[in-house]
Amino acid sequence: MSQKRILIFSLMYYPLVGGAEIAVKEITDHISKDEIAFDMVTLRYDRSLPKVEQIGNVTVYRVGFSKKGPTPEDLISFPLYLIKVFYPWLAFVKALMLSIRYRYNASWAIMSYAGFPSLFLRIVRRVPFILTLQEGDSLSHITGRFRIRAVFPLYKLVFKKASAIQSISKFLASFARSMGATGASTVIPNGVAFSQFAQKFSDEELLTLGRSLGAQQTTRYIVTTSRLVPKNAVDILIMSLKYIPHDIELIIVGDGPDRAMLEGLSVSEAVAKRVHFVGYKDLSEIPRYLAVSDVFVRASRSEGLGSSFIEAMAAGLPIIATGVGGITDFLKDGETGLLCKVNDPKDLAEKILLLLSHAELREKVAATGQAYVLGRYDWSFIRQQMILHVFNKF
Repeated sequence: MSQKRILIFSLMYYPLVGGAEIAVKEITDHISKDEIAFDMVTLRYDRSLPKVEQIGNVTVYRVGFSKKGPTPEDLISFPLYLIKVFYPWLAFVKALMLSIRYRYNASWAIMSYAGFPSLFLRIVRRVPFILTLQEGDSLSHITGRFRIRAVFPLYKLVFKKASAIQSISKFLASFARSMGATGASTVIPNGVAFSQFAQKFSDEELLTLGRSLGAQQTTRYIVTTSRLVPKNAVDILIMSLKYIPHDIELIIVGDGPDRAMLEGLSVSEAVAKRVHFVGYKDLSEIPRYLAVSDVFVRASRSEGLGSSFIEAMAAGLPIIATGVGGITDFLKDGETGLLCKVNDPKDLAEKILLLLSHAELREKVAATGQAYVLGRYDWSFIRQQMILHVFNKF
């Protein structure tokens, strides 16, 4: 079999990662270069990052301007926000240069905004493209951004001209159809490194982590692993603490532009001593925080799928979530998790107390959720599905 070559367009990539970036790396790292070689054009959002770098099986080309060590707030503020606005054109120019050197079987757009350079490359170079939908924001937020509204007919053309569409949830597949998609469509979710998240830690390891958090003998932890942005509703989780006993504390793993606001909220809600902002942690460190906790919670306002939920389920934690977006693909209320209402801290508190006060329910939900993930979301299975239903078509 002759080697294929695929050009990936992704707004961000390592070391700044979320579910979409992790998915790309998990899929590409375990595909032989003899089978498929991957190039990527992404933003150089930090000036200290090299313009060209090999990350696993992906040759990464970075474009755009930035500064050294930008904060999450910098990246959503002027002038660095402009690199996102200009990314489609910067990426397209770089892709044209690369297409002179290499023959691409297809390009692969990671989320709809990255579909613009894929569309341009199809028009100019006749390179077919794969559109992967990983969006976690609400559809009104996605389509309401000025940079989308200003070119909305062109945005819809991204969906119409995509040769294949891979959505991580049924919800996003429905969104693609509503935008006029006509290409081959398949739902393949993000996966989880099951063995990594299901690993067992010694009592001493967990005691050491607990002591670093100031745990007392009776302390119980709820945990969320979330970017600190409005859609993840960490504010609702913080507000729910005032309705539950003081021995229940919250671990927040993640960072983002809302951190200062959320720290202030924990003070104004008089729960600051019970909230632990541990900041961004590498994926390899997250299982330890899940293992020390009793319940995983994210009361999302919107969600494309929610890889953090899948990771918590793999770790054997019961989960609580809202029924928005792609969450209902894996959360069956009372079976694989509990559903809570959107923007309702009191209802969320009731669901947290329900799990913490009923050991039998907590254990049943955790075991059912873990078994559900093992059968459907292991990365080796997801990888096979991508090769069979997506990459082999080009």
